[in-house]
Amino acid sequence: MRTFIRVAIATALGSSAIVAAPAHAEAPQALKDEVATEVEAQRKQIQVMVDQIFSYAEPGFQEIKTSEYLTGILAKNGFTVTKGVAGIPTAFTATWGKGGPKIALGSDIDDVLGVSQMPGVPYLKPIVEGAPGHGEGHNSGMPLMVAAAIATKKVMLKHGLEGRLMLWPGVAEELLATKAYYVRAGLFKDVDASIFTHVSSDFSTGYGEMGGNGMVSVEYSFKGKTAHSAGMPWEGRSALDAVELMDVAWNFRREHLPLTQRSHMIITNGGGQPNVVPDKASIWYFFRERTFADIRKLYETGNDIAKAAALATGTTVSQQTLGYAAPNFGNKPLAEAAYANIKAVGMPKWSADDQAFAKAAQTYNERKIEPLKSEVSELSTPENRKTSMGGGSDDIGDIMWAVPTITIRFPSNIPNMIGHNSTSAIAMATPIAHKGVEAGAKAVAMTVLDLVTTPKLIADAKAYFTDVQLKTDTYAPVLTDKDVPAIWLNERNMQLYRPQMEKYYYNPAKYPTYLDQLGVKYPMLEGPAK
Repeated sequence: MRTFIRVAIATALGSSAIVAAPAHAEAPQALKDEVATEVEAQRKQIQVMVDQIFSYAEPGFQEIKTSEYLTGILAKNGFTVTKGVAGIPTAFTATWGKGGPKIALGSDIDDVLGVSQMPGVPYLKPIVEGAPGHGEGHNSGMPLMVAAAIATKKVMLKHGLEGRLMLWPGVAEELLATKAYYVRAGLFKDVDASIFTHVSSDFSTGYGEMGGNGMVSVEYSFKGKTAHSAGMPWEGRSALDAVELMDVAWNFRREHLPLTQRSHMIITNGGGQPNVVPDKASIWYFFRERTFADIRKLYETGNDIAKAAALATGTTVSQQTLGYAAPNFGNKPLAEAAYANIKAVGMPKWSADDQAFAKAAQTYNERKIEPLKSEVSELSTPENRKTSMGGGSDDIGDIMWAVPTITIRFPSNIPNMIGHNSTSAIAMATPIAHKGVEAGAKAVAMTVLDLVTTPKLIADAKAYFTDVQLKTDTYAPVLTDKDVPAIWLNERNMQLYRPQMEKYYYNPAKYPTYLDQLGVKYPMLEGPAK
């Protein structure tokens, strides 16, 4: 294989250039320039993909239109699509290539409940009141990966480079509910390296223990006995009392938990009506901590408190795991290679309109005023990161513990917006999002070329994975053989909102951009009418 790669590179650069090429480090610059040009050639398609998925606005496990759309594009471009992987209807893999290293490329596709937002409008204005929306910017990541894969495939075919690509979507990431099942199903068992992307306002990557929390998602369901709430309440056993007691008990326990933990809940079933003692009630928790052992310990504490609440109220309790996310750990050799490409690509060239719109969005939403960034961030390392006191989670961590993996953050959003919030949807179907996706696609495509032309890079990535990462902790998810993906989640929500949302689906055959379809003139700088 090494000889084959050298011959292919010589074809691309000329036989004299191969001597000077850093074969141990990266792909030749001529190939990278070529793949960047192939990404640029997809500029219109990038805009359409980003806008189309934004308009579908589908939450976890309900990404039906999004999945159909992406698999259709990939199939037309020569990828072999397998749908419904890991028992998840909206999950898929799309593969291409024979022989050589296998590179996985993935990003999330789901959105957030209740954050519908008109793109290109600098203040809060829902498209459909109460509906889901891309308030985390997940409409942008898979378009980036599709563009990168198509560009890389063309260059690999042209120069006879060996390698295999596997694209996959992060389904229900906001529920942290699928990637552990991908790993359990063996989707990554023959993958050599994995690149993941996530939207941001910066352009960066990193390695080592990344500082976020892992998490387990669990719903506790209590069962009691109904009775007339006024006539004979003594005959009842309130499941809602148990839910409320668990909530109070957990909140008392917080004072005596490590500072790194994060825990939060919603009541998913609070009974029927006030004059009937509820016989069924449920509460859903996310328990987050820094290590596998501490996640399990927090989870077991929740289980104990649930049992105590049941005993105190004369009810019974059952529980169901709805999701899991491992702590994140980035691969050093992959991150260093990707960062070199991020620096080579650089930040997008923001226009005066882009900067004006970003400032307007920050102003009307009372966010810190900060221009769109002009320089890439530094490589994030264990040495320059602040000590983590806990925080958010991302189930890419499960894949990071199965195969050498990094996350590339790409600049498609406005600085200082609020995560899981309508403010983070404002820019996600505007030129800001489109330009960031193009930049990210170039960096990903260049890094894939590094991997398929440089056997040592993959060898180094695997060595770091085995000799460094796996010596820091052991992958031990809080899942049992009986746990299955919670594919029913969000179904009722979309039954309610999809009929209202369908009339706003983007029609690229009729409108150049989604903003044109919505009648939004970019950049819109004025605030809401008073």
